Amino acid sequence: MNTNPQTIQSKRDGVEAGAGLFFFLFAAAKKCALLLPVAVLALFFALPVVKLIVLSMQHDSGFTFAHYADLLQEPRTWKTLKDTAAIVIGSSLLAVILGAVTAWFVAYTDLKYKQALQMAILFSYMIPSYVLTISWTSLMGTQGPAAYLLHLVDPNAKPWSMYSYGGIIFMMGIHHFPLVYLLSVDVFRKVPRDLEWASRAGGAGKVKTFFLVTLPIALPGLAGGGLLAFLAGLDNFGIPAFLGIPAHISVLSTLIYEQIIGFGPSAFSKGAALSVVLVLFAAAGAMLQWLLVRKNNPFDAGVPDDSPRYFLGPYRTLVSLLLWGFLAVITVVPSLSMLAVSLKKAYGVPFTLPNLTLDHYQYILFESTKVWRSMQNSFLLAAVTLGICFAFGTWIAYVRVRRPSWLAKTAEIVIALPFTLPGIVFGLAMIFVWMEPVPGWNPGIYGSMQILFIAYVCRFLILQVRSGISAFMQIDVSMEEAAHIFGADRRRKWLRILLPLLAPGLLGGGILVFLTALTELTVSAILWSAGSQTIGVTVYGFEQAGDTMYSTALSSLVIALILAGMAVIYTLQKVQAKRGVRS
Repeated sequence: MNTNPQTIQSKRDGVEAGAGLFFFLFAAAKKCALLLPVAVLALFFALPVVKLIVLSMQHDSGFTFAHYADLLQEPRTWKTLKDTAAIVIGSSLLAVILGAVTAWFVAYTDLKYKQALQMAILFSYMIPSYVLTISWTSLMGTQGPAAYLLHLVDPNAKPWSMYSYGGIIFMMGIHHFPLVYLLSVDVFRKVPRDLEWASRAGGAGKVKTFFLVTLPIALPGLAGGGLLAFLAGLDNFGIPAFLGIPAHISVLSTLIYEQIIGFGPSAFSKGAALSVVLVLFAAAGAMLQWLLVRKNNPFDAGVPDDSPRYFLGPYRTLVSLLLWGFLAVITVVPSLSMLAVSLKKAYGVPFTLPNLTLDHYQYILFESTKVWRSMQNSFLLAAVTLGICFAFGTWIAYVRVRRPSWLAKTAEIVIALPFTLPGIVFGLAMIFVWMEPVPGWNPGIYGSMQILFIAYVCRFLILQVRSGISAFMQIDVSMEEAAHIFGADRRRKWLRILLPLLAPGLLGGGILVFLTALTELTVSAILWSAGSQTIGVTVYGFEQAGDTMYSTALSSLVIALILAGMAVIYTLQKVQAKRGVRS
């Protein structure tokens, strides 16, 4: 054994140097591990918005507001701004009225089959807006059932034209009212009963109690739902594209689309400037909502009271039938009309047995390579988006709930950014980023399926994150602590305890991501290229080409897929309820 003091000291120095290097590398790796998510969030979620704003002011001579000035000098821009404001505000008001009424009846009364009724309400929003629009144009067309019934009364009568301001407002209103319902139904349930009883005991009637007590407390939920309906109206591309463009009615989303596909001089810069204007519209709506509900609602933290407060007595069946009938009129009847059109041999022929055929379904399912390619693309996009969002969204939700920090909260806000932006704006921003993410480097993603993958994941990740946060908040942290006390390692804790409890909530969010990605149109309309068309783009193409029979057949299949997905969600909610977890 070597006992030379110099040798021993040399060894000690070597060990200390090695330990120092190890801790330095560990600290550097820890910093990189923290910086990597920040870099990913900046590249995929924040950079598109920054690029959009920069390009809207970029010119050969440098930064300028010339593009904004040019747009503001065009009469069409002002007409589009007025039309956008009228259509979005009108549809938001309709959505708030419908959403508030349905939410009040579900929260306050003893209606029959409330859980099924809630799924029926959500069905109106789950149907893609372009499919709902096609179904209503089938119903209200000059050869549709509405015209047939009117002709029985008056041969010269014509059904209401959907290709009008009123038609667009109506379609957006019935498509977006479930958003208001979702945000206000629990708010109604949290209104304290004792306040209402005190108001009634003081001599106020039911109506006066509603306006003095119930409505002020429920205002934050209604305003939040109204804001969502407002943002959804700004974001919507399918309804104004299908109904507005043929009637020469433009809104900002369709004007941006027309600007980009026109490929004129400075088309992208003007499109970017219009997109910034659209974002300002959205910000103005958010500011208005904040002004309405800027005071904290002290009843937000209350527990929802699911028991009914008003018993309808002999009118219970009648009110239930009226509500179910309304939902059937806005969704089921038009869908059946669209199905009937898809089964006819030709558009306009009577719906009789000799005129029925399955040829259109045979064409889109077995003969058209274009439709097959779009189905394959949509299913592939939806499956990959689901897989990535499920894995990362669940992990982010776990960190957000179990290890809350300013970084986790900021990450959630940044991840929500692509979903809060209008889809047409986000699609345009993706083009600007991925044409040249770094000056002088073009990765060749623009014009391929890869850009759709990135756009879908960025846009829909927040859906899985929010579903995951709701699911994790239902599970008390003591469950995990008990697992650790009894010796369960991390793998067993997740496989044996957390995942079985979280599965219904996480899978519900996953199905929502899958269905939303499967039927997406707004982002795809601006990012698709030859070979990467999706189902939504194909339906839009059929309608633009006048192939109504094929568009109705493909849309009917989309509705069948959505019904299957909603049946799975309904089953998962039943499982969740049996485990005592509130959905």
